[in-house]
Amino acid sequence: MEHEKKEDVKGYLKEHLPKKQERIITRPILGLMVLGVLIILFNQFQINSISGTITGAGTGFGSFSIAKSLFSGGDKSLKDINVDELKSTGHTLAAVFPVKDIKTSEDAMKMLLPTGTPAYGKELGVSFDDPVGSLTTLSNMYRGLKAEVQQKNPEAWQRFMTLASKPVGISCEYCCGLGTVGVDKNGNSACGCQHNPALLSIALYLTAYSDYSEGEILREVMRWKTLFFPKDMIELGMTVSGGDKSKLDNLPGMVGGC
Repeated sequence: MEHEKKEDVKGYLKEHLPKKQERIITRPILGLMVLGVLIILFNQFQINSISGTITGAGTGFGSFSIAKSLFSGGDKSLKDINVDELKSTGHTLAAVFPVKDIKTSEDAMKMLLPTGTPAYGKELGVSFDDPVGSLTTLSNMYRGLKAEVQQKNPEAWQRFMTLASKPVGISCEYCCGLGTVGVDKNGNSACGCQHNPALLSIALYLTAYSDYSEGEILREVMRWKTLFFPKDMIELGMTVSGGDKSKLDNLPGMVGGC
């Protein structure tokens, strides 16, 4: 009787308990999974290698030249600007910004004062949000950048000189009274302040290591110039647009030392 009860219990359990599940991950499937992981890791290694080549090759400014397209200019309206027709900083502002849309000082500040980090900012270690630090970085850069471009890319150097020697405003005209041209005939900074070589660095770097047109280069220079001389540049923008300049007194005259 005891034996029959045990047999009944075993029969019940065998009938009602869940059956042992079959193995879902077989050896062939496991092998495919391992192969997939190896492929992913290999692809990631290749991507990292390419990225390192683009951003880390070499030690000079020219190391970024193979990655020009990462911050190529794309504004068609600026590509058609005839820089020979620009005779002042005001002309340049009107050519590279839609100043006709400026009605108030707030409009001018929104249009002309840059914020954030430009496309080339990471490579140069600069940001619009750090005007003083960026001013120091850019001003210290010019001498070495000049030597490198002259030696490695004379065509770009000549293009830069052609642009910078025109009265288009690549200069520190508001701190030193230099006027609208900031280089001498040899490409040296015509002023010993920080602002002038900083603006020259932007123009030269974008000339040599980007696909920016002259108009696009000038727009970037004007942005930095507005950052360094907010009151003067905003006032100039208001003058060019014919807007109301009554609220400009609160703007700083100059950022950084001269």
